[in-house]
Amino acid sequence: MNEILRVGVVGAGRMGSDHIVRLQNRMKNVRVAAVVDIDEPKAQAAIEGIEGAKVFTDFTEALDSGEVDAVMVATPGFLHEQVLLPALTKSFPVFCEKPLTPDSESAWRVVEAEETIGKRLIQVGFMRRFDQGYRTIRSAVRSGEHGELLALDCEHINPEVPDAYTGRNLIDDTVVHEFDIVRYLTGEEVTSVEVRACKNSSRAKEGLVDPAQILMETESGIRVSVNTHVTAEYGYAVTTRAVFERNHLEEGVDQVTPGFEERFVDAYDTEIQEWIDGCLAGEIAGPDAWDGYAAAACCEAGLEAIAEPGTSVDVELKPKPDLYR
Repeated sequence: MNEILRVGVVGAGRMGSDHIVRLQNRMKNVRVAAVVDIDEPKAQAAIEGIEGAKVFTDFTEALDSGEVDAVMVATPGFLHEQVLLPALTKSFPVFCEKPLTPDSESAWRVVEAEETIGKRLIQVGFMRRFDQGYRTIRSAVRSGEHGELLALDCEHINPEVPDAYTGRNLIDDTVVHEFDIVRYLTGEEVTSVEVRACKNSSRAKEGLVDPAQILMETESGIRVSVNTHVTAEYGYAVTTRAVFERNHLEEGVDQVTPGFEERFVDAYDTEIQEWIDGCLAGEIAGPDAWDGYAAAACCEAGLEAIAEPGTSVDVELKPKPDLYR
């Protein structure tokens, strides 16, 4: 591979455009070589001022062009599988914004395809893993310096959500981040999910439980609570309190920002730079396809739980392939 990673960005929407600016202006040893979008004018606008970048409206043409070394997927989740599988077939390293795919069945197909190749090529965009506060908590869990981790108390606050946001999005667009960060911090799988409805806000549209409390349990019995309020008006806030036997550690307290981009800007930058470095070194070390599959399975349990508030639903996972052990 070249000393400079040539990236093809698939999707020129909100996240794709944000990553294009990040790649071009703040990352090292990389350049935006191509942008793929069926909306050609949007793709042209996204590469304005980027010398040598090309626009494609067909993803397979971009893969076959010889112009890219790696792929960044920033399309809506339901389109991910049709990009990921061809990229894997050609052994391209891939950064895929969350979700890996919208459901565990399609995510498992991606896992199987990568396992057949025998090498981890996909990194999933769970950016919280690259936030320094979360890394500090994970380090404390691993070292045992404060004793065993007993519980995690989390909060996920949004000022508002788009008109298209539905009741299921509370789980598969919002709490999906908590499903992953709980797995990251504890080093364990989530085994059950429960949703408790609260007094509903007058700002919550029909079908949306807001605020809500999501309860989880991990393999060793670590208790997790996530308080969500996605129409809170006052700002974006994500916090976590880790309850150890001899100490409590907090992440994100008193950090209120307009949105997720501002809250996690440093985490996004670290995430993408580490992915670039991993691609150039031939070894990607971030959240992998199994992590994407596990998060999808947690979301499915969460969706079942939100339909029956107060009912605990087990998370069903297939056996973990050796590639991800």
